[in-house]
Amino acid sequence: MTPTKTVNVLVPTGALGAGIQEADVAAGLAAGAHAIACDAGSTDSGPAYLATGRCKYSRAAVKTDLAVLMKARERTGVPLLIGSCGTSGCDSALDWTRDIALEIAAECGLSPRIAVLYSEQRPAGLRDAARQGRIRPLAPLEAVDPEAFERCDHIVALMGPEPYIEALRAGADIVLGGRTTDTAVLAAVPLMHGMHAGAAWHAGKTAECGGLCTVSTRDGGVMIRVGQDHFDVEPLRTGNRCTPYTVSAHMLYENADPFLLHEPGGVLDVRHVQYQALDERSVRVTGSHFERGPYTMKLEGAAATAFQTLMLVGIRDPKVLAALPRFLTQMQAALTQRVRETMGASAGDYSISLRPYGWNAVSGSPEPHVPVEVGLMFVATAATQEQATQIAKTCNPLFFHMPLEREMELPSYAFPFSPAEVERGAVYEFRLNHVVEVDDPLERVRIAYVQAPEVLHA
Repeated sequence: MTPTKTVNVLVPTGALGAGIQEADVAAGLAAGAHAIACDAGSTDSGPAYLATGRCKYSRAAVKTDLAVLMKARERTGVPLLIGSCGTSGCDSALDWTRDIALEIAAECGLSPRIAVLYSEQRPAGLRDAARQGRIRPLAPLEAVDPEAFERCDHIVALMGPEPYIEALRAGADIVLGGRTTDTAVLAAVPLMHGMHAGAAWHAGKTAECGGLCTVSTRDGGVMIRVGQDHFDVEPLRTGNRCTPYTVSAHMLYENADPFLLHEPGGVLDVRHVQYQALDERSVRVTGSHFERGPYTMKLEGAAATAFQTLMLVGIRDPKVLAALPRFLTQMQAALTQRVRETMGASAGDYSISLRPYGWNAVSGSPEPHVPVEVGLMFVATAATQEQATQIAKTCNPLFFHMPLEREMELPSYAFPFSPAEVERGAVYEFRLNHVVEVDDPLERVRIAYVQAPEVLHA
């Protein structure tokens, strides 16, 4: 790399597959980007993606975005880093992304050297670490159960920047990472070239969601320029702006403490940071500090637990809506009694949930107003899909036709589907929220290299 006062990282999006504009990437490269980096995963959408290894976004969406980035990388020769591939970053999701990259390379005649960073963990290795006292729980968990590792379908350890740096030093053009902290994949190249650690980590945190640190959050990504005592951030798209407010506010995003951010190998401290507008579009940040400490990697584990079947009705009866709390209590009791009397032990261990959308389904608290209408969702949760569906079928007459008062005529609430039962499939849950101590940042990471074959097109 040519000596420079800053190392510039182009962050085109907050999540690969959410949409990337070629013009934004071209603008960032023309403005002097030394690397392209972005995140591709999250736990925001729940445990299903880790438990199943499936991506939140469609293959077509991920391929479209990745093709833009790979072709841009080919034109300029700058490295491309993608973290938490396939949403969860587990091995199968990472391989899925690798295969897409190889497909793009073949179709476009590209031949990059691709590094693949695996961070999925095996239960046996984690049990050993737990017995050695090297794993500790994070809130709200209070203990470490070695057997819990076996009850997870997939477990990942969140990587820091070191595996990316290792891959780049080994000659990788593209680095596809398993589960990684959002900040680490963006901080890797600046740290590799000796830039200020506090500035690199804070820049990574600021840009982790692409344009979310700008005024127009949906208008493209950003460029971060990391120096020896500061970092600058600016939007890629003309007309968009960063301000001290939008940049500083991002420390509040998904972070319990607005001044401290725990990362592998230390804590980012922004208590003494200054945010300065350089012009109408860009912001300079000084005073960021990275306090080094024991190197830990967060563990995430998830698994399937039960199955659900749904039913849905729309209710506009003003008498029912005026007495909604009582109506729901009565219905819950009636449905439970019907399952008990009709199915008995064959229902197994189950639950029935009623969720009135348009009243308190989101808040969970009684609302003071009387709604004009509600969509009432019935959820049966049971050990098997068949049991959940049979519970729903058993409850069908009451759910669709229960009056507010016994002496009232039988109503018929509006139902949108026939058959009424919608089998949702498995229910997933997170089963780990821990950290594991490591002596070496590469200790729990496996690195593989793939040379994409060049395919010449006529």
